[in-house]
Amino acid sequence: MAAASLILNMKKTYPDGAILQLVAWRLPDPECVRGSTHRFKYRLFYGVPGTRLLSYDNEAGKGDHVHRGAVEAPYTFISVRELVRVFLDEVRTMRGGEL
Repeated sequence: MAAASLILNMKKTYPDGAILQLVAWRLPDPECVRGSTHRFKYRLFYGVPGTRLLSYDNEAGKGDHVHRGAVEAPYTFISVRELVRVFLDEVRTMRGGEL
């Protein structure tokens, strides 16, 4: 069995202590995460130590979803590029236009 390939790995800590982290893997053909229909495993996080403000992930069994504070909702995955764009747009808005 082939290994997953890391395709995105980025972390930024802001001066105010907020953390932005993006991690994604491409899974070998034909594997996918249980609950998802594509070959990517990902977690995108924005928060402060001890508090998740926004995150997107596809935890096994739950599929693609977003956490906005304590609220969890399904997310329709289109592509990694679109996922990152949507996530960073939300973070930018939360940070008052700064990224």
